[in-house]
Amino acid sequence: MGILSWIVVGLIAGWLAGKVMKGGGYGLIGDIVVGVLGGVLGGFIASYFFNMGDPMSGINLPSILIAFGGAVLLLVVVRMLTGRRVFSH
Repeated sequence: MGILSWIVVGLIAGWLAGKVMKGGGYGLIGDIVVGVLGGVLGGFIASYFFNMGDPMSGINLPSILIAFGGAVLLLVVVRMLTGRRVFSH
């Protein structure tokens, strides 16, 4: 997957994760970073634990969902480490 694809998938996944997790956002660049790192984390989890061959294969729904799941997991861990609420009301 090319760098532009990673950025687009990361932007979508980071934005979705920010909306689901609520709380203070990280801005456009922060959402992209969270989404791309979430894509890496989600891709690792999908390939290692679920034996998916190429989980991040372009700009498509499975890639976005995997990156979204990884981004949400990443946000949960970061907020646990920083002491912020995981889910705000």
